[in-house]
Amino acid sequence: MQSFRTEIENPIVEKDIIELERKITLYQEGKVDEDKFRSLRLARGVYGQRQPGVQMIRIKIPFGRLSTRQLRRIADISDEYSNGNLHATTRQDIQIHYVKLDRAPELWAKLEQDELTLREACGNTVRNITASAKAGVDPHEPFDVSPYAYEMFRYFLRNPICQEMGRKFKIALSSSEADSAFAFIHDVGAIPKVKTEEGKEIRGFKVLVGGGLGAQPHMAQVAYEFLPEDQLIPFTEALLRVFDRHGERNKRMKARMKFLMAQIGVDELLRLAEEERPGLKSQSYVVDRHILGEVAMPENRSFGEVPIANQEKYQSWRKTNVFEQKQKDYYGVHLRLVTGDLHSSKARQLADIVDQYAASDFRITVNQGYLLRFVAEEALPHLFNALDAIGLAEPGFDSTADITTCPGTDTCNLGISNSTGTTKVLEDVIRDNFPDLVYNNDIKIKISGCPNSCGQHGIASIGFHGSSIRTKDKRVVPALQVLFGGSVDINGAGRIAEKVIKVPSKRAPQILKTVLNDYDLNAEEGEYFADYYERQGKMYFYQLLKPLADMENLQEDEYYDWGHGEEDFKVEAGVGECAGVMIDLIATLLLEGEEKLSWAGEAFEEAAYADAVYHAYNAFITAAKSLLLSEDVKVNTQASVLHAFDEHFVSTGSITFEGSFEEHVMQVNKHEPTESFANHYIKSAADFLDKVKTIRDRQVNEQVEA
Repeated sequence: MQSFRTEIENPIVEKDIIELERKITLYQEGKVDEDKFRSLRLARGVYGQRQPGVQMIRIKIPFGRLSTRQLRRIADISDEYSNGNLHATTRQDIQIHYVKLDRAPELWAKLEQDELTLREACGNTVRNITASAKAGVDPHEPFDVSPYAYEMFRYFLRNPICQEMGRKFKIALSSSEADSAFAFIHDVGAIPKVKTEEGKEIRGFKVLVGGGLGAQPHMAQVAYEFLPEDQLIPFTEALLRVFDRHGERNKRMKARMKFLMAQIGVDELLRLAEEERPGLKSQSYVVDRHILGEVAMPENRSFGEVPIANQEKYQSWRKTNVFEQKQKDYYGVHLRLVTGDLHSSKARQLADIVDQYAASDFRITVNQGYLLRFVAEEALPHLFNALDAIGLAEPGFDSTADITTCPGTDTCNLGISNSTGTTKVLEDVIRDNFPDLVYNNDIKIKISGCPNSCGQHGIASIGFHGSSIRTKDKRVVPALQVLFGGSVDINGAGRIAEKVIKVPSKRAPQILKTVLNDYDLNAEEGEYFADYYERQGKMYFYQLLKPLADMENLQEDEYYDWGHGEEDFKVEAGVGECAGVMIDLIATLLLEGEEKLSWAGEAFEEAAYADAVYHAYNAFITAAKSLLLSEDVKVNTQASVLHAFDEHFVSTGSITFEGSFEEHVMQVNKHEPTESFANHYIKSAADFLDKVKTIRDRQVNEQVEA
């Protein structure tokens, strides 16, 4: 594994990959606790699969922007380390599966040669920042949000404020009020706005906070109707610091920011964010609007006439997959991918096609497709023929026939029932029974393998998530929870879907046929499905589908999940990577405190004073938590660590401060991160760590003597 080190030009990246390699070795030798190792590898895009001994690798692709060079690199990586499949996600990432753990560092190093990273693609970090795929070419956008998404990605990557939060944090930027990036279901969502002051155009964002899906979905609330563009990154940084400090850390199911906001309210959340302002790295952050450079166009700009064998399909493709860009005489072309999957061989062919007919960079969409950009009108017939030859010119992008899904039980530890098999069956139902729905952009079908909503079932018109049902004879049947009524209307207003009924998975085709036929028969002229559902009500749909939930006359094949043949279904919790060992958690925390203090010193030497201060803050928290653990004191937030340490150690005289421990540590948000303050704060953290180690040594000696 050592050879990759000579291939990396960025010393920060090289250090990161070497650290992953070192921790993998220590973990396999039983010298690193499984939970700590899991946290480290997840923050580096390495996610355990349900199949033992292999990993899912998630490649972080900011706002889905991918070049043909990068696509070829990923295809080569998938062939070398995996099974050749490239899976596009609803967060505009690409995942490859079945990778051996000890090959992950080498894989990452090869990706970095084409500026692709795994860093913070998983874990309790800022996940991939998403944006409308049409950003930059959307005829309705006030301005292009792509540079803002890219600058946010760069700003928060490896930023110490968001490396070990209680849970993940998701950010999305939509290109217009239509909210095609679903800002309303994100921890932070931003929608571009412009206003005119004294004859000058001023850019800003409508900012939403506290949204999320999962088992308990929450709609985001408006934080600012108009936040000046230079304040988007500072505000997000302040909010992340609040979430890091006050977010739940013990009860995983309550650890998202939506629960913190529900607990304290949006006004208090914003007040706490304002409290953080003095300690921010940037009080204002002006985004370079030209940071992404010029679009590289194909060299050949002359296209003659070309015959099209299937004119009907071509016209359908033009109607459903092609749109006029805001740039005159150019078109965007969407590619529809079944279950978001693309084989490496097709990926290389696609890269060649893009280079010939479109701009060199394209976008992964939030519904698991691709968007090609800057296609000349005269090139469209040529492009269609080329795409059709490799099976990528299917009409109906983002239509009812284009179902969004996560991998489910194919690979995911959390999957309960098979979502990809269900997706393929339902797409067949639509093709065979409702072919005109390739033109319907109102009804969205989305499927997840579990309640977590990676397939976005929580905002689906017709949604399904994996579940199970136990029968009277104690056998377990694969099931789907059915949801209705989610949507995003033409004005960007979102609705969360409601759970209605649970049915055996094998009855999904009958469910879909029943609902679509009922809608076709009873909807009023021009009535959208979400409005139809609201008019009829949840109980109407429950009664409509109740016969299909009857468990009295189960057929034998209903005990088997889609795609699993005649194999009895069972709910599996997934398999861990390899055996763990018992360790001294208190000693581990102290070592972590020392490590964070060393990071503070390194950042200080590099004049990264804000980073140095926050690393020192984390050293305070980690060291304090170690002593609290030694006294069996339970804490669930960083804020509670500060309170509890004062109560159990400062008030008893075990450790003394001028004032309280909380006041001492919380200088982090009272002072500008200057060189002198960073120097003082780091020295104070080092002194505190020494005191903690002295107390811990005394505790250990007393235990030995006893």
